[in-house]
Amino acid sequence: MSISNAERARILNEALPYIQQFSGKIIVVKYGGNAMISEHLRRAVLSDIVLLHQMGIRVVVVHGGGPEISDMLKKLGKEGRFVNGLRYTDPETMDVVQQVLCGKVNKDLVSLINLYGGKAMGLCGMDGRMIQAVKKAGDGFDYGLVGNITGVNPQAIYDVLAGDYIPVISTVAAGTDGEKCYNINADTAAAEIAAALDAEKLIILTDVLGLMRDVNDPESLISKCPANEVPALVEEGVIQGGMIPKIQCCVDAVKKGVRRAHILDGRIEHSVLIELLTDAGVGTMIY
Repeated sequence: MSISNAERARILNEALPYIQQFSGKIIVVKYGGNAMISEHLRRAVLSDIVLLHQMGIRVVVVHGGGPEISDMLKKLGKEGRFVNGLRYTDPETMDVVQQVLCGKVNKDLVSLINLYGGKAMGLCGMDGRMIQAVKKAGDGFDYGLVGNITGVNPQAIYDVLAGDYIPVISTVAAGTDGEKCYNINADTAAAEIAAALDAEKLIILTDVLGLMRDVNDPESLISKCPANEVPALVEEGVIQGGMIPKIQCCVDAVKKGVRRAHILDGRIEHSVLIELLTDAGVGTMIY
């Protein structure tokens, strides 16, 4: 569909106050889901990130890589399993997590951002003891080498930002309880990193429109939700299943000082730009 020059001008004019508002601010984007798997969507998201960076917005990318880890385990003849939605991580699986997340996935993203005209630098949570964690325990389940974050040291991220690079962070944490490293849920890591950076926004890309009162009715999308209303929505069953931990990450980030947290549908092309630079926005905002 073609648009007129006047429409192009209107779009740019609408974006201007948002560019001015966010210039120099830190935006943390948790990158995952279909936006990470589909080549078409991957190109759209990463080009959005490059554009925001060139506008003077300080973008930090935090990524997962669940499908890639599962593929590698399958190639090795090892069956993966999950406990309460988290990947059970024995020492052999932890080796694969490190190799895939800190290696292939991270460096592929860095390479693509550079290809699209950006400047990216890969980091993992063990660099500079950026993400510190202890073994996840206390709920009666054994998750293996899955960790709970105990602290975030953002200095390495600030150093990369100061060099005018886009940090691309894989979520393997340094153990502080004797273990060398831990596998960390990427949503949780993104929320903790956003809080440590005093970020303006946390954006979590997922595979749903956002928070909906009726999952079968797109018109029931809740575009704005105060953090203090989340417990009641969980009680009512509006927030359920896999959406509970994602929303809780947003709530935790907001309570720790992040101005706004958003759950966006990464299947929508350029959803990051639509949210940040237009009046309408997209997805669900937690504030």
